[in-house]
Amino acid sequence: MNQIALREAPAAPVADAARDDRQHLTFMLGSETFAIGILAIKEIIEYGQLTSVPMMPAFIRGVINLRGAVVPVVDLAVRFGGAPAEVTRRTCIIIIEFTAEEETQVAGVVVDAVNEVLDIPAADILPPPAFGARIRAEFIKGMGKVQDKFVIVLDVDKVLSEDDLELLERATQARPENGLPAGT
Repeated sequence: MNQIALREAPAAPVADAARDDRQHLTFMLGSETFAIGILAIKEIIEYGQLTSVPMMPAFIRGVINLRGAVVPVVDLAVRFGGAPAEVTRRTCIIIIEFTAEEETQVAGVVVDAVNEVLDIPAADILPPPAFGARIRAEFIKGMGKVQDKFVIVLDVDKVLSEDDLELLERATQARPENGLPAGT
């Protein structure tokens, strides 16, 4: 699998840490633009060999072998109540780190396309709407103003509930007898 490592460099100086808090990776799900803070992103990989895991909900596409680690892959479109993402040549898996029950977890999320990294200052991130969004408000950290449009900034620590995390844990422990497909 081709990959882009985002955090392989040594820790940034304190002055750069504030800048990193403003930087968000933007991506597409259908016709909507979403963003995740780059501090939560480990890397971006090409959509590739997934091993499906029986008895998982539709939003869990399967697991991948990421350098010997079993990583569950979530279809964000399905997680947000939509139809499964159609796999195209621009489909990617964003590997994210998030905190759940005071533990750092790793998961992949399927997105239709990755756009760019944008600086979105905290002053330009408005509170999530109380109504009218197609995804649950607790998933949304805020609405980032970028030029004359809004970008939905996701709260990766809340995109998956405790029940979802239990399913992800089961998915990472359910290895097929013949092993996972080779990957990077």
